[in-house]
Order: sequence, then C-alpha cells, then structure tokens
Amino acid sequence: MWQGQYIRAMRQGRWEYASRCKAMTAVVIYAEAEGKVLLIEQERVPIGRRCIELPAGLVGDEDEQATVLGTAAKELEEETGYRADRFEIVGEFYSSPGMIAESFTLVRALGLTRAGEGAGNEHESIIVHRVPRTEIPRFIASMREAGRAIDVRILALSDFLAPA
Repeated sequence: MWQGQYIRAMRQGRWEYASRCKAMTAVVIYAEAEGKVLLIEQERVPIGRRCIELPAGLVGDEDEQATVLGTAAKELEEETGYRADRFEIVGEFYSSPGMIAESFTLVRALGLTRAGEGAGNEHESIIVHRVPRTEIPRFIASMREAGRAIDVRILALSDFLAPA
C-alpha cells in the first residue's frame, strides 16, 4: 500500500498492518548495574510524549550485516553509557502482532561497566534512569502519573524481578 525508508503499510485480504522494510528486527536489552535496572526515557513522535522503555535498537538499520548481539552492545553503550562483558538471548517476542509484523529479541546484558554518560545519538534526547529492582513498580507508577507513556516491554521485567 505504502512504503517509506523504514516502514511499510501492507494489506492481506481485509487485514491491514505495518512491517519493517528490509526484514529489520529489533533488540531490547535488560541491563542491571549494581542492583539498579537501566531504563531510558525518550520522546516518541507517534504517541506525542515521552516514554519509559528498556534500551533498544533496530538491527540492520545502519549496517545490513549487523547482528542482534552487536546491535545490543552498540545500543546499550549509546543509550545508557554502559558496556556489557556478554549478553544472553532470552528469546524472540512480538509486541503488537495484530498491528505490526516486527519482532524483537530480548537480551540480558551481563558484567556491566560504566563507559560514559549515554543519552543517545544526535537524533535522540534520552534520559537514563537507574532504578533499584525493588522500586520499579513505584517508579513506573510515578512516571505514569507524571504523564509518561510506558512501553509494554517493561512487562518483561517481571521475569527478572524475582529476588536475586
């Protein structure tokens, strides 16, 4: 139906949905440093407000040879200022399969060290939040009350919030 640089609108029978161009996928990163989960906040044009999210990025948007783990390392450092010694793949997920064909791979970053401030690239205005694991429900509630949107992938934290 329509295609831009990154997304396209498609129709199959009566079903209309969006898809990424070039079979791009995404990576979402669960990272915890010194008992604090790294969350980011950034403006999201489609919803017209700032959103609380896990660090993430598109795999293959800048380099068609990019890998999930390579992109995870790049995005983690760019967005949060942390580097990981290694990553574990948790699995592939779909955030809204009735509307968009995009999948994302959830990875867990391990062995974190601070390498910089983060805050994204020249096209992003990211605030990094370092939230104690036990305070995440309260933090999310306060951010929602302050008018922030909450990315559905925050629900993935429930698997990681069991006592360490």
